[in-house]
Amino acid sequence: MADTVESPQEGKKQRSVRVVLLALMIAMMLAMLDNMIVGTAMPTIVGELGGLEHLSWVVTGYTLATAASTPIWGKLGDMYGRKGAFLSSIVIFLIGSALSGMAQNMGELIGFRAIQGLGAGGLMVGVMAIIGDLVPPRERGKYQGMMAAVMALAMIGGPLVGGTITDNWGWRWSFYINLPLGAVALVLVSAVLHLPRKRAKAGIDYLGVALLTIGITSIVLVTTWGGSEYAWTSARIMELIAIGVVALAGFVFWQTKAADPVLPLHIFRNRNFTLMSVIGFITGFVMFGATLFLPLYQQAVQGASATNSGLLLLPMLGAMLVTSMVAGRVTTNTGRYKVFPIVGGVLMVAGLYLLSLMDTGTSRFTSGVYMAVLGLGMGCLMQITMLVAQNSVEMKDMGVASSSTTLFRTLGSSFGVAIMGALFNNKVKDVMTERAGALGKGITEQSAQLDAKSLAKLPPLAREAYQHAVSAGTHSAFLLGAVIAVLVLVGALFVKEVPLRGGPQAAQPEEQVAPLVEAV
Repeated sequence: MADTVESPQEGKKQRSVRVVLLALMIAMMLAMLDNMIVGTAMPTIVGELGGLEHLSWVVTGYTLATAASTPIWGKLGDMYGRKGAFLSSIVIFLIGSALSGMAQNMGELIGFRAIQGLGAGGLMVGVMAIIGDLVPPRERGKYQGMMAAVMALAMIGGPLVGGTITDNWGWRWSFYINLPLGAVALVLVSAVLHLPRKRAKAGIDYLGVALLTIGITSIVLVTTWGGSEYAWTSARIMELIAIGVVALAGFVFWQTKAADPVLPLHIFRNRNFTLMSVIGFITGFVMFGATLFLPLYQQAVQGASATNSGLLLLPMLGAMLVTSMVAGRVTTNTGRYKVFPIVGGVLMVAGLYLLSLMDTGTSRFTSGVYMAVLGLGMGCLMQITMLVAQNSVEMKDMGVASSSTTLFRTLGSSFGVAIMGALFNNKVKDVMTERAGALGKGITEQSAQLDAKSLAKLPPLAREAYQHAVSAGTHSAFLLGAVIAVLVLVGALFVKEVPLRGGPQAAQPEEQVAPLVEAV
């Protein structure tokens, strides 16, 4: 096809794409900020509503609903149209936010947070799938920096924004703040985004939805409750594992029989897609483990302020942002991407190993350098995994590809927090008992993670023992992360560099041409 000069109408469409991307980034920010803002407000919420024993369910209910609904939103977008599914998810999220802000007791808050989570499951999937529709893979790298910036801003700014809102406006505004931002996203998407409407011939795969939901819920509950609410070998955890295995096995079998499966298994026949799913899982495993233990180490061992916990991650997130932008630009300009998962795997293993070397004498500068190495590795992987996964499927499967990749990353984060957390907690308790005897055992009997107030009240001997214990715990957790991250490098070596759609080397059939965005 001969090159054509861009017409004024094409210029309008490009500007409209940028407006839509702004709305998508706002929606992405809503999904990522929420848990971090709410986490900061939780002590105040418990103080007013009570129900401390149900505190974990405020987060667990949201996480469960998000994980379980993620693949369903992707399939609904493929079947009935991306725009309608995305707008519906925003509306549900905003309804859940408004109701959560009006909750009068902990039971209501947990239920309303689950509603919020149902909507959140469609936000991230909707963003990724719509970008997959609008922007050819070859051009998508240009927007990676924007997505990485939103992620970094959410992680750094979440705790600060949450603390400021709670202190000045009250905890209910940690939910109400979503309403004006969500309204802006709704208006912009409704006005500017025009995608072809779809109507699936087959109905919704209700049995597949039920089996997948049961399986995902069981997995998330195992990783959430294991080692904290219940012992890993307890009957409850064993029951959940059995339910999860049976449900997922039944789901896989049914997907081979369903007329229009909720998660078509044929997409996993593509080697690149399967590898990106595995790499995404491990990246989630490592990233969320790191964001949990790094602030804890810096607060307990290096004496950093808990108020600015988000800023402690700046070296890692800043490096991730820069690398993601560079990777995106290079991918767009050259069409080559295999080098980034390989380099990302090497840097991730190196960064996690370096972090495992930290002890009670490690300076903030040194730990910052180690975090930057890990951030460089994650920056090579975060958006490239989604880009390659989307490039590996047909346009009709864009939604399920985006949701599957997102789901694997979410499940990876759940496993990372659970497994690295269990290793950390056990190590801390062992070292505390070894160094401080019965006193140390009593201090960490309820929880191996002490807040700043509890730490300040410890006798000097116990505080010193706790610092050594946290140092030993982070060593074990990050060393495990480094071993797991080796799988990223191994998987990256088997990635086949398929030309990205939308580039000069890959002429596209009509049905795979990205839909147009029309200016109003």
